[in-house]
Amino acid sequence: MRKLPSISGKQCVSALQKVGFIYKRQTGSHIVLRRDDPFSQLVVPNHDELDRGTLRAILRQADISVDNFIKML
Repeated sequence: MRKLPSISGKQCVSALQKVGFIYKRQTGSHIVLRRDDPFSQLVVPNHDELDRGTLRAILRQADISVDNFIKML
């Protein structure tokens, strides 16, 4: 497993959209993404740089490995 990259919230959202998540709404600085099959809903903070722990939690909720996520960037 590779080390998590330092990315922004928008980069994270665009990578998750490639995996099948769709943009639902944004409240303040938080973007809500949703996937129907299998159902999953994520909240990604729209910050200049995501904390590595936050990014790891997002990937765990999306059931995506770090290597697959890096390929989507």
